Amino acid sequence: MPKKPAQNTTTDPTNEAPTLGVPEGKRTESASKVARVPSTLDAAGLMERRKSPRIATTPPAPDAPPKFDDYGPIVGEAELGEIRYVAETLRGRTVKMVNSTAVGGGVAEILNRLIPLMNELEVPTKWDVITGGNDFFEVTKGFHNALHGEKYDLTKAIEDIFLSYNEQNRSRMTFDEDVVVIHDPQPANLIKSRGQKKDQKWVWRCHIDLSNPHAGVWEFLRPMVEQYDATIWSSPAFTRQVRVPQYLFYPSIDPLSQKNKPVDESYVAKVCDDFGIDRNRPIITQISRFDRLKDPVGVVQAYKMARKYVDCQLVLAGGGATDDPEGAVVLAEVQEEAGNDPDIIILNLPPWSALEINAIQMASDIVIQKSLREGFGLTVTEALWKSKPVIAGAVGGIPTQVIHKLTGMLVQSVEGCAYQIRYLLTHPEFAAQLGRNGREHVRENFLITSNMKRWLLLYQILLGVAKKEKAA
Repeated sequence: MPKKPAQNTTTDPTNEAPTLGVPEGKRTESASKVARVPSTLDAAGLMERRKSPRIATTPPAPDAPPKFDDYGPIVGEAELGEIRYVAETLRGRTVKMVNSTAVGGGVAEILNRLIPLMNELEVPTKWDVITGGNDFFEVTKGFHNALHGEKYDLTKAIEDIFLSYNEQNRSRMTFDEDVVVIHDPQPANLIKSRGQKKDQKWVWRCHIDLSNPHAGVWEFLRPMVEQYDATIWSSPAFTRQVRVPQYLFYPSIDPLSQKNKPVDESYVAKVCDDFGIDRNRPIITQISRFDRLKDPVGVVQAYKMARKYVDCQLVLAGGGATDDPEGAVVLAEVQEEAGNDPDIIILNLPPWSALEINAIQMASDIVIQKSLREGFGLTVTEALWKSKPVIAGAVGGIPTQVIHKLTGMLVQSVEGCAYQIRYLLTHPEFAAQLGRNGREHVRENFLITSNMKRWLLLYQILLGVAKKEKAA
């Protein structure tokens, strides 16, 4: 399990939120005392911009990809040395990663950053994305929700759609690598191609919470999963009893990616002006796909409750993924719940908005991730890395990151979320301490370098490779 950041804790008399290292007599009761960078637009200009936010219509020029050595100042040279040591035993061993989308969602973000670094360390790694029609992605979205415990009517026709698209992808793809990694349920039946290379190993990487799955959907998928050589899970609580080895991998963020690297204050100010976000007032933000399991409607309701007691504005920023057909419907539900409230800013952002999301998170006073179900929740990791106080649903992998009252606040209801918004805005020193603790928690456990080391060690285990020490 991750290490808990060391911190002296004094319990608040309300027993609702402690004060971390802050003398009782020095608590600030008003968040208005926190220094803020003023917006360049006046109130009328901000309101007008919210009606027509300046959202980029074309992708920005990509950054030069970071080199492995660039992570030294963040994690230390000793950590990089350990990773190089393990990678030396795997030079020339080939790997293929397969998932269902090249953009949108945490899996695509991880692979976009992980694969170039693996190739730099001379462990050749390819990435392939399966294709499918709307009917296939409607089925897999239904599977996703069902595996998180939602009701679902699994029929023979649905099973046939799933299997036929897997077969189509299998017929067009080749699998001649030493290790093949299949991410999540969508491409699970590609395992039928196992054996195209001698001594090949197949791994199923599950990013979702299977602690309480729909029985029928899981029983349909389980025979596929049990054909793999290993399974990987994001939390011990997510696992199912299967007849293959299981490994624990925490997902990770790249601290040098556009979404997480340091950005200039001038750019943060520009993004806030482009979207009509008032930097003179507290900013509450949730970054997520418009997905019912992320509960954006519940976030709006919590904001409305908190707003009765504290001044704030709400930013809901997200978009969709190519394998998620429900996004537009959920966006409409959020807009209906928001109504005509001028201080609710809803941003439907394109996939290339990483820098803008970074700036919004940096400008925020509190970041929320009020999920009802969750795999791991990399938006939580991103916010913690930026030293932001986080309020999040106590579901999935979130409690691994948000240690209640130490690195953030866990909630289980709309009312609880509203209370914590109010509490953190009126106790800014406590909020700031949560942010500091959260950043160190991410540094120790959830950065891409830790993820790389886990993958390389797993390849060693599966392929029976180990570095032979020279005899004395």
